[in-house]
Amino acid sequence: MKLGVFLPVSGRAAVPEVLGEAAQQAENLGYSSVWAAERLVNPWEMNTAYPYKEDQKWQGFVAPNVPFLEPLTCLSFLAGVTKKVQLGISVAVLPYRHPLYTARVATSIDTLSNGRLILGVGVGWMVEEFKALNVQFDKRGAMSNEQLQIFDLLWKSDRPEFHGKYYDFPPLSVSPAPVQKPRFPIWTGGESEAAVKRAAKYADAWFSYHVKITPEELASKYAKVKEVAKQVGRAQPPTLTCCRPVDITDKPVPQDPQDLVGTPDQLIAALKKFKDIGVQHMACQFIVGRWPERKAKIERFAREVIPALK
Repeated sequence: MKLGVFLPVSGRAAVPEVLGEAAQQAENLGYSSVWAAERLVNPWEMNTAYPYKEDQKWQGFVAPNVPFLEPLTCLSFLAGVTKKVQLGISVAVLPYRHPLYTARVATSIDTLSNGRLILGVGVGWMVEEFKALNVQFDKRGAMSNEQLQIFDLLWKSDRPEFHGKYYDFPPLSVSPAPVQKPRFPIWTGGESEAAVKRAAKYADAWFSYHVKITPEELASKYAKVKEVAKQVGRAQPPTLTCCRPVDITDKPVPQDPQDLVGTPDQLIAALKKFKDIGVQHMACQFIVGRWPERKAKIERFAREVIPALK
């Protein structure tokens, strides 16, 4: 099971010196991937419940006036300061950008990194962000499905064209083609029934994010992805990947199978259960407010946990 780590693209640590050093540290420590989170708009007033935090308050997690770098720009920067680690976005909200723009940026990053991009994508959740960007919230799923169809055809011919409900363009070219073939991997997030169907039909990997979930529960959800993939005629289902919050402690703590919290030995035991159900790649989000403490945990995890999972 490969393990990746989220980098500080928000907060006071979101500056070139820290971000570059963090990526190089992760690469040198043996992480397989580094990840940049997405947020394009930080509204001062928000009523939408945040689906990935227990109190459902995004503003208590990231205040509106906290710096938050654009993630694809970050990956372009990281391509120039690293050599082998994969570069992932978790996740690009597809309706926020035109698919031809996203495709151009993505293939540029894949080119500049010599084939290291992972394009994590989703449909979004924050109503206020959609309103600010003048994008229809209730059309986000259908728009995203068309975008995924477009990404699949852009580099299959010299003159791709598309005529859909939301996107329509004549024969054109998006060059250079990605270094990875047939294109950069696309991992779709989301846990709803529609998201499962989207992953089953279009994704290279199902990239779920659960604050709390047991290996058995994740395996059951993935079984549904595989079932739908078979129904739509895919020879191979998308692989199983995920993003999970992680915390490494000095002393043993009571174990909850839904969480990844504990000493290195406790984390190794918990993570092996995810490896056993077929998780191929996990992006780890260390939930610590200040970067110096987070950096120390990232280093300790790499030295004391990762070797046992290779």
